Amino acid sequence: MLKTGQQHLESLRDGRKVYIGNELVEDVTAHPAFRNAAQSFAMIYDRKRDPENVDVMAYEADDGELSSSWFLKPKTKDDLRRRSETHRRVAEWSYGLLGRSPDHVASFVTGLTFRHDLFDDNRKGAGAHLEAYYDDMRRNDTFACYTVLPPQGARQPELYLREGLKVPTLQVTGEDSDGVILNGMKMLGTSAVFSNETWVGNLLPLGDDQAAESVTCAVPLNAPGVTIWTRKPFERYAISEFDSPFSWRFDETDAMVLFEDVRVPWERVFTHNDAPLSREIYFRTPSHIMGNHQSNVRFHEKLKLLLGIAHKSAELNNVLQVPAVRDTLGRLAAGEAGLGAMIAGQIEAAEEMVPGYLNVNLRYMYGALHWCTQNYANICEIVRELMGGGPFQMPADVSVIADPELREKFETYWSVPGQSAVERMKFLKLGWDLLGSDFAGRHQQYERFYAGPAFINTLYNFLNCPWQNMTDIVDGALTSYGTPEIEQVRRPLAAE
Repeated sequence: MLKTGQQHLESLRDGRKVYIGNELVEDVTAHPAFRNAAQSFAMIYDRKRDPENVDVMAYEADDGELSSSWFLKPKTKDDLRRRSETHRRVAEWSYGLLGRSPDHVASFVTGLTFRHDLFDDNRKGAGAHLEAYYDDMRRNDTFACYTVLPPQGARQPELYLREGLKVPTLQVTGEDSDGVILNGMKMLGTSAVFSNETWVGNLLPLGDDQAAESVTCAVPLNAPGVTIWTRKPFERYAISEFDSPFSWRFDETDAMVLFEDVRVPWERVFTHNDAPLSREIYFRTPSHIMGNHQSNVRFHEKLKLLLGIAHKSAELNNVLQVPAVRDTLGRLAAGEAGLGAMIAGQIEAAEEMVPGYLNVNLRYMYGALHWCTQNYANICEIVRELMGGGPFQMPADVSVIADPELREKFETYWSVPGQSAVERMKFLKLGWDLLGSDFAGRHQQYERFYAGPAFINTLYNFLNCPWQNMTDIVDGALTSYGTPEIEQVRRPLAAE
């Protein structure tokens, strides 16, 4: 089915335990720290059902169900185009600011289902359980986040054992005929507050002695023993939508998810006691590629927003005619066009990792991922420079216009040709919320690390480059001409 926005909001009133500091949130859809972002996620569910979107953003599955296109298993380039355009529209509606929107983890899970054998080799029947879970997600339009990294301080368990401390990272602490028992923490539950379930897994390599941590499973976020500990929610501190338009609506939040004696039935356990496999499943299937193609597309929409702010800043400051400014804007435009080309190329140069299914080009996707994570901070710095000191010339907040006398003075002294003071203030508040606020600082960090540390992204590109093809070109050039005999070597001109 295609879930409505209201159905999604209702699904979040499920008894989950969310903490802001020591405050237990009773209803995330009504709490001032989360209610507007909850509505933004609900908006995605509603808009994809609209007549102008549904033909692209939904498809008829084999069982006849109309399902969201992020669950589509691509077999043709048209399937890839449908999926990519679905990601693009979701990102466009949120200006690329909701990184872990409902299409992200769904893409990871969809890609995993192409290789049942990987899971059956670990535990008999696990492949069928994975397919059943995927079908359940698809039929219910489930929004899942993922928690696939251990806490930073827990990546060397032997240090905790030596100090006599409890190892905080999530692990299986018991099992019986019904399933497993989980204890510990996982990060980073981006959008966990607004999700129905969390996909628990491992994207960092584990050692052979970490088999207990190597579980892959799906857990409802209202399961007994699960608590969500959020970072500071920026929405809660936004004065108004005018003053903080992005913090007000699009703070997806990040959270640590704590598991205390959480029972997971075997039907929801997909790998167990196999440290290498728990990570390899994402790379021996198109899972990691499909999930991060969404990241590429989402970043591109955000980049368009940044370019718009850059150009509008130059217009308002009346510097568009300055050659250096045009050069700066031209460089930004070239980067945006290049990223668009990399994304389009992923589809046009599509590959077949698993027979019968098509996936976007792996190298082009990782190349784009590397470009995005390495360039965001520099792009933001360039746009901030174009904005100049404008944000600091504005009054503290929009309440200034409530006083007729102050508003008249504000319009008299702060307006510029072609734009009223209020319009100018609105633009500068929007730009600063993306580039200089707490919300902006979070996005700087997020865009740097959402796909892992920089060296990991670089390693993906190193490992997937066909180096032999490159060196063969050199060898071919070397063999295209012979080595002369000594007497045939021409003497330097000076010696003739």
